[in-house]
Amino acid sequence: QVLLAAAVCTKVGKAIVSRQFVEMTRTRIEGLLAAFPKLMNTGKQHTFVETESVRYVYQPMEKLYMVLITTKNSNILEDLETLRLFSRVIPEYCRALEENEISEHCFDLIFAFDEIVALGYRENVNLAQIRTFTEMDSHEEKVFRAVRETQEREAKAEMRRKAKELQQARRDAERQGKKAPGFGGFGSSAVSGGTTAAMITETIIETEKPKVAPAPARPSGPSKALKLGAKGKEVDNFVDKLKSEGENIMTSVGKRSTEAAKVLAPPVNMESVHMKIEEKISLTCGRDGGLQNMELHGMIMLHISDEKFARIRLHVENEDKRGVQLQTHPNVDKKLFTAESQIGLKNPEKSFPINSDVGVLKWRLQTTEESFIPLTINCWPSESGNSCDVNIEYELQEESLELNDVVITIPLPSGVGAPVIGEIDGEYRHDSRRNLLEWCLPVIDAKNKSGSLEFSIAGQPNDFFPVQVSFISKKNYCNIQVTKVTQVEGNSPVRFSTETTFLVDKYEIL
Repeated sequence: QVLLAAAVCTKVGKAIVSRQFVEMTRTRIEGLLAAFPKLMNTGKQHTFVETESVRYVYQPMEKLYMVLITTKNSNILEDLETLRLFSRVIPEYCRALEENEISEHCFDLIFAFDEIVALGYRENVNLAQIRTFTEMDSHEEKVFRAVRETQEREAKAEMRRKAKELQQARRDAERQGKKAPGFGGFGSSAVSGGTTAAMITETIIETEKPKVAPAPARPSGPSKALKLGAKGKEVDNFVDKLKSEGENIMTSVGKRSTEAAKVLAPPVNMESVHMKIEEKISLTCGRDGGLQNMELHGMIMLHISDEKFARIRLHVENEDKRGVQLQTHPNVDKKLFTAESQIGLKNPEKSFPINSDVGVLKWRLQTTEESFIPLTINCWPSESGNSCDVNIEYELQEESLELNDVVITIPLPSGVGAPVIGEIDGEYRHDSRRNLLEWCLPVIDAKNKSGSLEFSIAGQPNDFFPVQVSFISKKNYCNIQVTKVTQVEGNSPVRFSTETTFLVDKYEIL
């Protein structure tokens, strides 16, 4: 079998994508494709036509043709099998079988075509192998990146430790009325003098101050290395790292940057006493109902940026009635917390650390009680001939919550094209590369507590599980809040700011 070319063309023979596997001029391939529609007889049921020199093996795809041009002595049965594989590859990369969609993904298709045929001969590959080869997923690159990230974290931790040592030494010297001791520099040189040491300390500490709230934990697929179009993502990641280290980066205003700014932007009025209240939920439900496991972890992180507010107490209000288990930091006075719901140090003469996040209170909730599920998801796939009609609905059970950027991800069978959407509340995205349907809802709250999605696609009921959910909320699930902050001496009130985040660690319907 010698395959000369594979092409996707229109009904009139206009080439949209063409890949030649032997030496052929552009004029010749355009001439062969232009002659193809004139050779077909509409009255016959053949899937091939022949001329004196070549054979066309073709398959109609809505308004287009998938055409293989082979020599006349090639095996027609192998040609038909190869044609079927080519036809299955196209829906993997294109949402719709239309001319503009084919043109947009032309390079992806050409790379996939090259995996099927090499030098005119069919390779022994299937659809899953083609997907793996084109994605070029590299285990070595994953290991390298993990090692590099670990080294970066260790270097930053060492920098913070050194900075704290320098700052503590400067404070001790100031209390004793002495000059700050000299600190070893690079090589054998040393930096001496209180003023210089203070400058170094302030510079290092300053790089530590900017903090950003963690981004919502969305489910993500495997990393795809060495992939065309990935450069933009790497640039975005690099810019995000620079921002997290305190650099001011000017970025173009776009949809992604706007969404990231909403989530990552620090509070406008960040006071000298600032608290982060963060909760993460891990939940697993059965597709026929029933909560298999729900676990929620929460924590209050205290950040003090002014030394005069280091000796304070936090007044906590706990209105939770679900049986949450609370645990204070070992240095916090447990008796004071139990009796008066106040967080203060065991030794009132001591101060909280400055310019660092300190976890002062954490809580945990584990349950199998179905009424505790914040957002219920019901997925009902039903077979209808060769296809499945899928109905999905959501309902917010915890009406005090306001969930933002909700994404409900439904897996789809591979190689069957795009789903046909019926009714939908919100918007959807079809990821043909990962075979996912993402149902996107900007806000779910008491005014928008329920909604549904209906679609049809070829497949079996088991193909649409597990369903995964991700969201972010500025209201926490367990109603635990800091209502007041007072100083230890004088009991005078202190201004403070609070930042609340409720995130998803895992949320699955199996």
